[in-house]
Amino acid sequence: MPNDNIDRAIKRGAGLTGETIDYTEIMYEARGPQGTALYIECLTDNRNRAASDVRLAVTRNGGTMADQGSVAFLFERKGVAEVAKTDGLTEDDVLMAVLDAGAEEVLDEGDVFTVVSAATDLPEIRKALDEAELEYNNDDPVFRPTMQVDLDLDGAKKFLKLADAVEELDDVQNVYSNANVSAEVIAQLEAE
Repeated sequence: MPNDNIDRAIKRGAGLTGETIDYTEIMYEARGPQGTALYIECLTDNRNRAASDVRLAVTRNGGTMADQGSVAFLFERKGVAEVAKTDGLTEDDVLMAVLDAGAEEVLDEGDVFTVVSAATDLPEIRKALDEAELEYNNDDPVFRPTMQVDLDLDGAKKFLKLADAVEELDDVQNVYSNANVSAEVIAQLEAE
């Protein structure tokens, strides 16, 4: 490769050429083991590279690319905020703080309470949590599955291999799935 091409690529990557890079958000849909669905969110400056990379990662790791819309209907865009559990804080306390702001539900998920709302209500949820002086993080809109697929040990191994391969791609921002790996299967995976 000529040195001019290398120098130009370095300058373009460092933002020294004055060119503006136009990033595009793209969603890809894929199927995994045992009927799992993956909804893959990419941010890229090259649609062809992103499509090729995602397709290659999915097919080489036991998945198949899905037609547009065949996976998307399994997910809903929701606002999600995670409230850290502190001494004395209960699920009801969190629910009372965010109920009038548009919260749909509060879930007890181990070391956090997850507040779920419509994506458009997320700013109001943040405001309500701030007013109640509750610490929160991961307050982003996400795609949550409308139904989940339980995986056995073999399916979980295959799914985790597929999801890891896709998540490692440079253009991939998030990978959403409807896979549910039970605590029992997780324990079996850790024992191996």
